[in-house]
Amino acid sequence: MQIDIYNPDHYTGGIPHEQFAWLRANAPVYWHEHPDGGGYWVLSRHAEVVAVSRDFKTFSAQQGFVMVDDMPPDILTMAQSQLLGMDPPHHGPIRRAVISRFTSRMLAALEPRVRQIARAVIDAAPCGEVINFVDDLAGELPTAVICSLLDIPEAMWPQIRRWSDLQTSGTDPDLGGTPEEVNQASVAMGTYGYELAAERKGRGGDDLITLLIDQEVEGRTVSELEFASLFVQLTVAGNETTRSLISSGMHELLQRPSLYRQLQEHPAGLPAAIEEMLRWTCPLHYFRRTATCDTTIAGQRIAEGDRVVMLYSSANFDESVFSNPLEFDISRDPNPHLAFGHGIHLCLGANLARLEARVFFEEFFRRFGPGIESVGAPVFIRSNLIHGFKQMPVRVSEAV
Repeated sequence: MQIDIYNPDHYTGGIPHEQFAWLRANAPVYWHEHPDGGGYWVLSRHAEVVAVSRDFKTFSAQQGFVMVDDMPPDILTMAQSQLLGMDPPHHGPIRRAVISRFTSRMLAALEPRVRQIARAVIDAAPCGEVINFVDDLAGELPTAVICSLLDIPEAMWPQIRRWSDLQTSGTDPDLGGTPEEVNQASVAMGTYGYELAAERKGRGGDDLITLLIDQEVEGRTVSELEFASLFVQLTVAGNETTRSLISSGMHELLQRPSLYRQLQEHPAGLPAAIEEMLRWTCPLHYFRRTATCDTTIAGQRIAEGDRVVMLYSSANFDESVFSNPLEFDISRDPNPHLAFGHGIHLCLGANLARLEARVFFEEFFRRFGPGIESVGAPVFIRSNLIHGFKQMPVRVSEAV
């Protein structure tokens, strides 16, 4: 089989399941050529992705960051200040500082605010008109939630989404821009985060920026520069993952009306359904690690400095882990998907994303009931990194 899972064009029809299945069966540790020269190892099975995720000493997130493409030195330095691009010992203290703001108790206290935002977003949807579910519904909630948590002025919310899209979907002609524009977006977003941190440090506010910038990490407070990189990660992840989860999850339900009705009538089933939406839609196709020494993976020799790509959207359909993986099963249990990664770099906002998705569907069912119809095929983002729609035309109508 001809294998090319780098080309973004091969993702415009969704996950390239045929190629991924061939890799799992025939070459689970596969050397893939890179168009700029050299290459990288692709891990397609669940077991190897988990093993590399856990072994942060041998497989570094920091050396080359998490994207398969090497970055310009100035952008790489800034990216390495993000939590997802840090290795221990620097990673742990800052992660603990952030995760302390996303405990189960704090998320429970946050739920009324998330529900208020969700109701406002859903109630604003025009009835009877064709709308883009991605932008008009699924994308509005996570932007509003993360920006509210950070107390970002509402006038800046569209700019936050634009910066986020540029950094995650730069290979899509409708969403991205030139490499220079993408780099400029990263710098501009980090600069804005730095300015907010400097403005609020020591002011005693209760927004997430103030709580993080004033928190002690190993006897010192987080610096404005450290927070700038953290700000980029929080805002980008807070937008992208949840938008893809909600829109792709809704699409799968619309393709299966009986499942839609089941969840509408019994919303207690939403938590398990959302786990299956995560497995099925997997908002990120991959993240990269860099080998810190000569090693082996599943018997394959890996050289120090080699790039190793963990293919989450293949691991989530591994036949040795998931029975009938190509069946969308909203009661699947167990469901050890890797949509949020694994190990020390497990997504910080995983439970916030789950909360937002659950509340969104509860409120959507309340407002519209069965009153939603697909009026055209969705269009995927052209990206080998982001798995999600950029267009999903639907029409909503009042619940009877």
